[in-house]
Amino acid sequence: MEATMHQAKTRLSKLVKNAISGQEVILTCGQKRIPVARILPIDSAQPLGEISAADVARKTKRPLGLYKGRIEIGPEFFEPLSEEELTLWERGENDDALFGSA
Repeated sequence: MEATMHQAKTRLSKLVKNAISGQEVILTCGQKRIPVARILPIDSAQPLGEISAADVARKTKRPLGLYKGRIEIGPEFFEPLSEEELTLWERGENDDALFGSA
């Protein structure tokens, strides 16, 4: 299978899936469609079935009310922030003190 750079940018997921399934994917450049790259699957110890299992997990619906009765949100949650809290929130001045420097 051949794809231009533009096609690769817009359909990368599909091209990668094709490569994983064993199809050779060649990327071309320019009007002359000069081959410049090849998409190949990585040989890994992880079976390909586990990769597709992630797709299934994403499509599975989560049950509603999973945490019902376990979490309580008080009315103060919906009150506006004070000016001081709002300034700290917007500027993130205390982020390093709270979360450590990155």
